[in-house]
Amino acid sequence: MVPTELPASGNSAVFFPPRDSTNETTAHSDAGSELEETEVKGKRKRGRPGRPPSATKKPRKSPGDKGRSESGARGASRGRANGHPQQNGEGDPVTLFEVVKLGKSAMQSVVDDWIESYKQDRDIALLDLINFFIQCSGCRGTVRIEMFRNMQNAEIIRKMTEEFDEDSGDYPLTMPGPQWKKFRSNFCEFIGVLIRQCQYSIIYDEYMMDTVISLLTGLSDSQVRAFRHTSTLAAMKLMTALVNVALNLSIHQDNTQRQYEAERNKMIGKRANERLELLLQKRKELQENQDEIENMMNSIFKGIFVHRYRDAIAEIRAVCIEEIGVWMKMYSDAFLNDSYLKYVGWTLHDRQGEVRLKCLKALQSLYTNRELFPKLELFTNRFKDRIVSMTLDKEYDVAVEAIRLVTLILHGSEEALSNEDCENVYHLVYSAHRPVAVAAGEFLHKKLFSRHDPQAEEALAKRRGRNSPNGNLIRMLVLFFLESELHEHAAYLVDSLWESSQELLKDWECMTELLLEEPVQGEEAMSDRQESALIELMVCTIRQAAEAHPPVGRGTGKRVLTAKERKTQIDDRNKLTEHFIIALPMLLSKYSADAEKVANLLQIPQYFDLEIYSTGRMEKHLDALLKQIKFVVEKHVESDVLEACSKTYSILCSEEYTIQNRVDIAHSQLIDEFVDRFNHSVEDLLQEVYYIPAAIWTMPEQIVVQALQCSHYSILWQLVKITEGSPSKYYNDYGDIIKETLSKTRQIDKIQCAKTLILSLQQLFNELVQEQGPNLDRTSAHVSGIKELARRFALTFGLDQIKTREAVATLHKDGIEFAFKYQNQKGQDYPPPNLAFLEVLSEFSSKLLRQDKKTVHTYLEKFLTEQMMERREDVWLPLISYRNSLVTGGEDDRMSVNSGSSSSKTSSVRNKKGRPPLHKKRVEDESLEGSWLNRNENIHTPGALQPPQLTSTVLRENTRQMGEQIQEHESEQGSEQDFLHNPQMQISWLGQQKLEDLNRKDRTGMNYMKGRTGVRHAVRGLMEDDAEPIFEDVMMSSRGQLEDMNEEFEDTMVIDLPPSRNRRERAELRPDFFDSAAIIEDDSGFGMPMF
Repeated sequence: MVPTELPASGNSAVFFPPRDSTNETTAHSDAGSELEETEVKGKRKRGRPGRPPSATKKPRKSPGDKGRSESGARGASRGRANGHPQQNGEGDPVTLFEVVKLGKSAMQSVVDDWIESYKQDRDIALLDLINFFIQCSGCRGTVRIEMFRNMQNAEIIRKMTEEFDEDSGDYPLTMPGPQWKKFRSNFCEFIGVLIRQCQYSIIYDEYMMDTVISLLTGLSDSQVRAFRHTSTLAAMKLMTALVNVALNLSIHQDNTQRQYEAERNKMIGKRANERLELLLQKRKELQENQDEIENMMNSIFKGIFVHRYRDAIAEIRAVCIEEIGVWMKMYSDAFLNDSYLKYVGWTLHDRQGEVRLKCLKALQSLYTNRELFPKLELFTNRFKDRIVSMTLDKEYDVAVEAIRLVTLILHGSEEALSNEDCENVYHLVYSAHRPVAVAAGEFLHKKLFSRHDPQAEEALAKRRGRNSPNGNLIRMLVLFFLESELHEHAAYLVDSLWESSQELLKDWECMTELLLEEPVQGEEAMSDRQESALIELMVCTIRQAAEAHPPVGRGTGKRVLTAKERKTQIDDRNKLTEHFIIALPMLLSKYSADAEKVANLLQIPQYFDLEIYSTGRMEKHLDALLKQIKFVVEKHVESDVLEACSKTYSILCSEEYTIQNRVDIAHSQLIDEFVDRFNHSVEDLLQEVYYIPAAIWTMPEQIVVQALQCSHYSILWQLVKITEGSPSKYYNDYGDIIKETLSKTRQIDKIQCAKTLILSLQQLFNELVQEQGPNLDRTSAHVSGIKELARRFALTFGLDQIKTREAVATLHKDGIEFAFKYQNQKGQDYPPPNLAFLEVLSEFSSKLLRQDKKTVHTYLEKFLTEQMMERREDVWLPLISYRNSLVTGGEDDRMSVNSGSSSSKTSSVRNKKGRPPLHKKRVEDESLEGSWLNRNENIHTPGALQPPQLTSTVLRENTRQMGEQIQEHESEQGSEQDFLHNPQMQISWLGQQKLEDLNRKDRTGMNYMKGRTGVRHAVRGLMEDDAEPIFEDVMMSSRGQLEDMNEEFEDTMVIDLPPSRNRRERAELRPDFFDSAAIIEDDSGFGMPMF
């Protein structure tokens, strides 16, 4: 008999199965027998109590069961009276929750004791199990036997909900500490062992499993997060255990079927009919058991999983996705199809990184098995683009797992990924985050450097040097490095490949042969650019091997090496020293004329174990190296080359090595030679200087005049070159370390970071004014360089303008104050000395919200006089340009707070449903417009876009009052001092300016509107028809908001909703669903909503 299927909907009432009162307290004489005589629902049931085990299905007993059965049964029922947990005299734990929480007993023993208790009185045992789940949820209440017999499931859960501690939101699964972490593990283990021990009899009695599944289904639909989370975890682990049982049944069915076929195919004389009947009976029983297990799994999947995998709580969604991955891997024949894979594919778009991480790990376990690739082909085609895009996930852990998954897909089928997909992963080897870079390095190694032809590899393995298997791979690495056009990041590339391609990167013999030997016939010679790249990569591999830690910018610092790593480091250092002691002089000799190559090669000796010169009796190679260094010093004047030579001499002259004397003699001789050359050069120069006047007087006058003029012009041109210099690129001063520092600063305090940026620009501007005077050439390279730096600074604020709203406004405030900090000494008709800085400040105007542009523009006008506003000369162009950047778009409808993009094209065709009252909208808009002025207020997405406001002619305030405000404010200004001020005080000051402006406009507007009542109502009606509230998707809210909403709404929210017009970032998470034709519908007709 198949148990009644539970309803698929999580909102339906679920009842406990009916109970036979005649069997509630039946005593059994034999406590040691697993199968007893009893009746449930008036029918006999296979494997139920009361029937001896058949020959084909024996109950599983551990060796200690016989000696433990009676005492275990007594121990399981001891301390419980009418369903109430009791404490014995010694204070030992007596409830399942306490036993599992402490974890002192083996789960096998705990489950066996419960089974014995169930055979004595199943209602009392089930009541203990029910209270176990209730208490594991953190509920203080206890289900009594009367409640268990007489109340419905929904009533019991409602009663338990009232017993929760309202002062604390913690429950065992979320409590911190090692004890509760162990509890979660024990909790999951208990459920798995319970099903494993009951899989031969009790789970088929139509009572125990029906009761547990009904309870968990009801709890999973609760509004209480603790109930929902705990029951979902229990149900998913229960499902996993049932999947394992179903898999074992399937294996037994296959074995029985093969035995039956083998017996039936025998000759009639040798065929055993009794065995055939036994095999048929066994196959029938196995099939019935399989059907019942499938019904149980169907109830859990449709009653719990399909509702909770899109729960509002990320932890619950993560539990569901993690377990469905286990099912598909464990029992791929039943679960690895598109009907189940679609849930994982949809959840790849989840807003929480924790859930996306579980999806990727579940898929990794599937793609690891290459035999499963045919079943994953459709899924791969549908969701490949999403998986590749997740390699750029904002959560580093998710990005790492996404890269690893893409690597597994590549390993299984190279045709699955296009060249564009691979290129999206390639550039991540240069990522500053090392785990991401290492994962990308593994992908790059798998794609470009893995050898797939065993025969060719075996043939090449006997060769060495440039003809070895690594020869072509090193050439390929050089080409990849050059095509990436990030030559200053060679160390990052080497570090990314270090864990996956060490054999290739440590083949220094092959690298030096590629550089020193001439190409063989038919082999293309390396270009000069390729040789430079190979030398740079080779030096980076030497540094990585000798230092055994990542380059600067990768990692938090030097870590302590393990003994194995330390031994590898010593071995690598000895290997590279022995090789390059011989090879380095030859490399320097060949490339002595190339400054870039020589500068790189001269870095190698600092990684030597210099003792090998003495212990290995290689002094002649040291002499050869010193000779080449001397030639380099004599030949080159470049500072980096000479600095490398100096550093090499310093290392070789270290007193701790025995070679110090030999190197010191060579170094001293070189210095003496240069001193002699200098003295001779000075003497020759002085002789020529003395000779020039005498030669001039003996020349004709015409020649002397022309010669002096040529010298004069030559000197002038040299002075011009020195003055102008090269085009200024100030942003080149901002390297990886400074960029990372700015990023961390921005995360800590966005306002202080913005003030730092504007202060940097002000200092550059001051330096330029001191050099060139107040009348700057706006077309000069220096001014363009500062503007370019400002533009790049503006890009660091990102696309989410609501998050940077306060910081950008503060930046503009400081910039305006700096521009008008000093008055022109010639009078007010002349521009302030720092007015040109407004042109730099205009680079940040695009980062202001439109409503903020109005506020900043109003603040700017306080510094202006009427004469300033009317001036149009060139010197006033920075002011005109800055005002235009603020006025543009400032009077239109408000932009979306989240995306910063205009929705003017769609604003006129909005739906009128759900329109809020106008006065409420105005209050919301005013609070939205002024929220950035106060850091204490939380930032929320607005309920609706603000409609156009009625405007009227407002008389400008008295110029004298405005001038007094400017003078009063100027006394408090100063960029250095403002930078150190409290940002809270500044924001409050801006809020005051905003409120004063709003109050003035409201007063003038009210006077104007009193005489225009009819027009007001007409326009208001138009505004209401044109306004549509735009609400924020609940799944886009913060984690805390989701938890609060969870307590207010009975059902849960879907994972991803259609992208709103006012959320640009939702476009990056747009799902890529299966086609409807590709989805295999469930038997119940359940169809997932298209989020």
